[in-house]
Amino acid sequence: MKIQLSDHFDYPRLLRFVFPSVVMMVFTSIYSVVDGLFVSNYAGKTPYAALNLIFPVLGIYGAVGFMIGTGGSAIVGRLLGEQKPEKANRCFSMMVEATVVSGVILTLAAILLMRPIAIFLKAEGEMLEYCVLYGNVLSLALVPFMLQNVFQSFLVTAERPKMGLWVTVAAGITNILLDFLFVAVFQWGLAGAAAATALSQGVGGLVPLLYFLSGRNEILHLSWVKPDWGVLWATCTNGFSEVMSNISSAVVGILYNFQLIRLAGEDGVAAFGTIMYVNFFFLAISLGYSIGSSPIISYHYGAENYQELQGLFKKSLLLNGGVGIAMTVASALVARPLTGIFVGYDPVLFEMTVQGFLVYSLRYIFSGIVIFASGFFTALGDGLTSAVISFLRAIIFQVAMILILPELFGVDGIWLVGITAETLATLVACFFFAAKRDQYHYIP
Repeated sequence: MKIQLSDHFDYPRLLRFVFPSVVMMVFTSIYSVVDGLFVSNYAGKTPYAALNLIFPVLGIYGAVGFMIGTGGSAIVGRLLGEQKPEKANRCFSMMVEATVVSGVILTLAAILLMRPIAIFLKAEGEMLEYCVLYGNVLSLALVPFMLQNVFQSFLVTAERPKMGLWVTVAAGITNILLDFLFVAVFQWGLAGAAAATALSQGVGGLVPLLYFLSGRNEILHLSWVKPDWGVLWATCTNGFSEVMSNISSAVVGILYNFQLIRLAGEDGVAAFGTIMYVNFFFLAISLGYSIGSSPIISYHYGAENYQELQGLFKKSLLLNGGVGIAMTVASALVARPLTGIFVGYDPVLFEMTVQGFLVYSLRYIFSGIVIFASGFFTALGDGLTSAVISFLRAIIFQVAMILILPELFGVDGIWLVGITAETLATLVACFFFAAKRDQYHYIP
C-alpha cells in the first residue's frame, strides 16, 4: 500500500515511511567506510591516515547539497500541504539548477585549494601526496555527490522513498565492487579507492536526475525555470543548520586530527578514522530518520493538522531515544570485532582504537534526539532555531571540549568530547522544545 504525506502516521506506518531514508543514509556512509577498509588492508597505514585526514574537507564541499535538499524539501513539502503544486515544482526545479551551478564552482575551488589545505592540515611528504591525490579525484564527482544529497530529501517528498533507497543501494554496491576490483585486484591503492567512490557517486546522483527529467513522477518534475532569489535565500537559510552541521563536523574532524597528531601521531589519526567509520554508520540511522520524517512534518504543519503533528513529535522523540540507547549498547558489543577488521594487523593501533571506541560511543545516547530536534525545526520552517541547535552542538560545545578535555585527560579526553557535547546540546534542544511549543502547536 502506497503511503502518502497526508496519511495518519501510527508507529508501523511511520517506520515504513522513514525506513528507506534510514537505509539510504546507511549506504551513503558506506562510501568512506569501504574506501577505508580496502585502503587500510591493501594499501597500508600511511594512505589510510591520508584518507582520514582529507576526507572531512570533502564533507565541507558536499554539505551544500544537504543544505539545498533539507531546506528545499521543507519548503516544497509545505507548498504541497498548502495545495500549491505548480509553485512547489518551480521551487524544486530551481533548487536542482542551483545545485548543479554551485557544484561546478565548488569543484574548481576544491581542485585549486586541495594542496594548500592538505599542507595546512600538517600533511607532509608521502602523506601529503596521498591527500592531494584522493581529494582531487573525489572533487571531480562533487556535482553528482551534491545531487545525490539533494535527491535523498526530494525523493521522500515525491513519495518515492523506496526509489531513493534502491538508487543508494545500487551506488553503495557499485562502490564495494569497484573498490574490490581497483584496490584488491588491480592494486591501484588510494587512487583506485577514490575512483571507485567517484563512479559510485555518479550512479547515486545521475539516476534520480534522469528520473525527474523524464516526468514520470506525479508530484515533482524538473523543468527549466528562472531563478527566484527570494526562494533560494529561504532555502539556504532554512537548510543552514544542516550545512552548518556538516561543515562543523568537518571542522571538528580537522581539530580532532590536529590534537591526535600532537598527542599520538599517525596512529592517533588512523584510530580516529576507524572510530568515525562506525560513527558514520550509527549516526546515519538518526540522520535518515530526520530526512524521512521531515516532509511529513512539513506537510501536516502546512495543512495546519496540529493533532497529527503532535503525534509525530511524540513518536519521534520516543523512537530516537530508544534507538540511541540501543546503539550505545551495540557499540560496546561490536567494538573489538569491528576494529579488528580495519586495523587488526597493528596491535598497538588496535588497542588504542578499541579504547577510544568504547568511550566515544557513549554519545549515541543523546545524538538521535539532537539530530531530530534540528531537523524538526527545519521542517517547520524555523531555520534559525535549527541553526542555533546545530551551531551550539557541532561547533561551540565540541570545539570547546576538544580544546579543554585533552589538556586534562590526554588522548582519553579526545574520546570524551562526543558525550560531553551531546549532553549539553540535548539540554539546548529541550529548552527550544519547551519555548516553541505554543508557536508551532506540536505539544497539546
